[in-house]
Amino acid sequence: MNKDLTVGNPQKVLWRFCLPLFGSIIFQQLYNIADSWVAGKYIGENALAAVGNSYEITLIFIAFAFGCNIGCSVITSRYFGAKNYTDMKSSISTAMIASAVTCMVLMLFGLLAGGALLNMINTPAKLFSDSKLYLDIYILGLPFVFFYNITTGIFSALGDSKTPFNFLVASSLSNIAVDIFFVHSLNMGVAGVAWATFICQGVSCILSLIVVTVRLRKIKLTERPKLFSGKIFKQFVVIAVPSILQQSFISVGNIIIQSIINSFGEGVMAGYSAAIKLNNLVVTSFTTLGNGISNFASQNLGAKALDRIKAGFKAGIKMVWCLSLPLFLLYVIFPEPLLRFFIDAPSADALNSGRLFMRIVSPFYFIVSMKLVADGILRGMGQMKQFMVSTFTDLILRVVLAALLSATFLGYTGIWCAWPVGWCVSTCISVFFTARLLNREIFEQGY
Repeated sequence: MNKDLTVGNPQKVLWRFCLPLFGSIIFQQLYNIADSWVAGKYIGENALAAVGNSYEITLIFIAFAFGCNIGCSVITSRYFGAKNYTDMKSSISTAMIASAVTCMVLMLFGLLAGGALLNMINTPAKLFSDSKLYLDIYILGLPFVFFYNITTGIFSALGDSKTPFNFLVASSLSNIAVDIFFVHSLNMGVAGVAWATFICQGVSCILSLIVVTVRLRKIKLTERPKLFSGKIFKQFVVIAVPSILQQSFISVGNIIIQSIINSFGEGVMAGYSAAIKLNNLVVTSFTTLGNGISNFASQNLGAKALDRIKAGFKAGIKMVWCLSLPLFLLYVIFPEPLLRFFIDAPSADALNSGRLFMRIVSPFYFIVSMKLVADGILRGMGQMKQFMVSTFTDLILRVVLAALLSATFLGYTGIWCAWPVGWCVSTCISVFFTARLLNREIFEQGY
């Protein structure tokens, strides 16, 4: 059901809208968690390392899908909030066409350059074949990744966070079952892990496209919308490209960090692969909540309700802090059982490196979650330059510090320490820009 985010108590509206988003991203991450769990439990530590190794490269492609999702969602939200349904539908069709072209280019690049990318991150010879196989199958499923993200963005723009949640629950649980069947029963190895994800994402994508098409047909228009609008495409690009660059450069940074980690051997690689999945579950969840706050800010910007955006910023911080506390406690107190969930009979290096990563990084979830709320406000209000400054600061600090500190007596512990530093500095920048923006009374005139 479509939901107008410009009415009602901002705090209650945000909680009701964002909690299904939080649940959705948890189940979205189950795709990757299931892959790693099945690989580590039923194939072996090297298979887990191979899947985790390829995962860092797949994040580049996900970055583009994510950017298209945000571009479509923010622009569609703005027109929906302004009750301009003709341009709202034009924004959706324009975003879909742009995303389809982007997806085709990326598939061609990925299939041709996948091996070179794996070599670039110093993939060990014993892992190369499985890593390449997993990556190739993932790339074949990119259309499902892209169009599922677009439909999710449309649902969010219309204020509906429950429908994509329901899809993800069904598809993620199915993915676990198919993963186990392909790997354990059919002995398909890493290929079974990849094909299970391909099939389940495909079914979810097709069903979500059908539902969103039916939903949009119910919105009656007074004039025919343009299939592709140059004006709206420019607006889409202004939001989508910085979001793509943000995620892409973060992915590139993660690939560089992965190449540094690979020099410490398969045990540390496996420990990092398990720990980073757990970390990404949290950070991606907060990022998705930030996306929901972007929809809230964009709808209210379209409705000229700037006071509601201020209230939404404060409510968003309260919300993510409430979620940060139990996650922090879980990761600090129980790192070993969580790591063993992914790795059957882990080596000492795998267990020690993964445990140390989680205990160093998780206390700073309170910091990074606040940054991602501020980023959501900036993106929803179209302040992409400030958004990019914060993002690149975080990325540059993490990559540079990872390289420098890992070469000292700290070893891989120095890599783990780079995360909190980057998060703290970039959070200060994001919160400063957001506070200044929300206190600027002339902003409405600028819009």
